[in-house]
Amino acid sequence: MQYPGRQDRRHDLLIENIDEYADAIAAELKPWLDLPVVFFGHSMGAVLAFEVTRRLEEADAEFSARALFASGRRAPSRYRDENVHRRDDDGVVREMKLLSGTDSRVLGNEEILRMAMPAIRGDYKAIETYRSVPGAAVRSPITALTGDNDPRTSLEEAEAWRSHTTAAFDIRVFPGGHFFLADHQEPIMSLVAEALSGPRP
Repeated sequence: MQYPGRQDRRHDLLIENIDEYADAIAAELKPWLDLPVVFFGHSMGAVLAFEVTRRLEEADAEFSARALFASGRRAPSRYRDENVHRRDDDGVVREMKLLSGTDSRVLGNEEILRMAMPAIRGDYKAIETYRSVPGAAVRSPITALTGDNDPRTSLEEAEAWRSHTTAAFDIRVFPGGHFFLADHQEPIMSLVAEALSGPRP
């Protein structure tokens, strides 16, 4: 899925609110729910996947995803007061360097950063101002994926996704930091493929 304000959608208005994002995505997906559905979201995308699933389940009592993979993000109930989106550009770049997921050549290119910064800052604003509905849970099974050295998600915070599903829960811990999935693509893709080919929940 391509967020607005990026690449081929770079001229679309940015969205800086998780609920608005989730409403828009859920509306686009409703015509496709007769197909096997697996959601995979990393970082902010994990929260989006959860909120989209929650909306689709509320709209259709018979719908549940075969799996929801919440990668690289603490559970919605584990709130932290963060304000990266309020920092100056250098402060945002420092956070990106800490997470080690962006090519250093990009971070050192002022022209590219100037073009990308509104979308980057918008993402931070969306996730940092997000507040989960108390007790929010889905009936789709959740698998939490996390790196054992992620500076922004502890093992306990990843494990807390368990409280957000009434179905099966699993957690997989991989060596690495916030972007651990870059070094473990094959086993992660196998998990997704297994969920897609498995029985409907």
